[in-house]
Amino acid sequence: MPRWLPRAMVLALALYACFQLGSWAFHQLIGLLINILIAFFLALAVEPAVGRMAARGMRRGVATFLVFFAVLVAGVGFVVLLGSMLAGQIVEMVEDFPAYLDSVIRWVNSTFHTELSRVEVQDSLLRSDWLRRYVQNSASGVLDVSAQVLGGLFKLLTIFLFSFYFAADGPRLRRTLCSVLPPARQAEVLRAWEIAVDKTGGYLYSRGLMALISGVAHFVLLEILGVPYAPALAVWVGLVSQFIPTIGTYLAGALPMLIAFTVNPWYALWVLGFVVVYQQFENYMLQPKLTSRTVDIHPAVAFGSVVAGTALLGAVGALIAIPAVATLQAFLGAYVRRYDVTDDPRVHGHRRHGAGRIVERMRALAERHGGQGRGGDA
Repeated sequence: MPRWLPRAMVLALALYACFQLGSWAFHQLIGLLINILIAFFLALAVEPAVGRMAARGMRRGVATFLVFFAVLVAGVGFVVLLGSMLAGQIVEMVEDFPAYLDSVIRWVNSTFHTELSRVEVQDSLLRSDWLRRYVQNSASGVLDVSAQVLGGLFKLLTIFLFSFYFAADGPRLRRTLCSVLPPARQAEVLRAWEIAVDKTGGYLYSRGLMALISGVAHFVLLEILGVPYAPALAVWVGLVSQFIPTIGTYLAGALPMLIAFTVNPWYALWVLGFVVVYQQFENYMLQPKLTSRTVDIHPAVAFGSVVAGTALLGAVGALIAIPAVATLQAFLGAYVRRYDVTDDPRVHGHRRHGAGRIVERMRALAERHGGQGRGGDA
């Protein structure tokens, strides 16, 4: 056996063990890494406001606290307002449920010539097996729901804690990162950081603008239908549909449909149809154009980045895909060498003058040579 073989085998086994250990550690920490990534982009989003307040003489930690406190107060107030509104509508819907059930039973009896009664329907529902199984499953799933809620609150607290540190200690973090790099690389890192702040701010601006447009459109619909709490519902639809990726659209449309159902069951169908149509308009017309203007990336790139981010990281990837791609594109654009474009009209999508004649001459020559070849064979 060669002398190097045992050493090579030990080295290979050690490298394989390190790879397995690193893979295990990465999968165990993937949740924490995603939370840190979200916190970093959140810190970039509040960086302009914190920077302005710090430039006026306020301590950076105090400025960061005030910004996060304002965001927290606005979020809690919005949730409390919607919660009280939703609770009142649910109580009203429960009180009016017998009237809804009577109207449905009358429609069924007149349409299908049956003789149903509300007492029979209620007894069949209360004695049904599926209702008993549903109650049992709901009782057994209370602990799971409680654990998920506590886990979500802990993740939210972790994100806010890291984002607060990133925003409050932003200059110290940049100095620490630059201290381990040569001067040329330090300038590149600082430029990348500045680009990330600008692109993240532009992305949030585009999201806020789309939330405003969505809220106004749904407010007009709800006012026409006479649905109560139209302003609050419009704000709900605008914010939830834009700042909660993937499932935000469905969550945003479910609440107005529920409130509209308490007014008239057919109004809920109108709201559903409007939500579906507006979502298609937003996805294929409004969002690509606004994103291309505020974040300065092509609409196709924006759409593809959202799809790719969703495939890689789910809802988190969909939320941070556009600012991440915009930052990468702007940073790499400084290192791509560009040349002057030629004056050839084909660059602008026009055919060069005389190109058709050249093609016709080549075709005539090909036919002539083909005819001579056939004549020689004959």
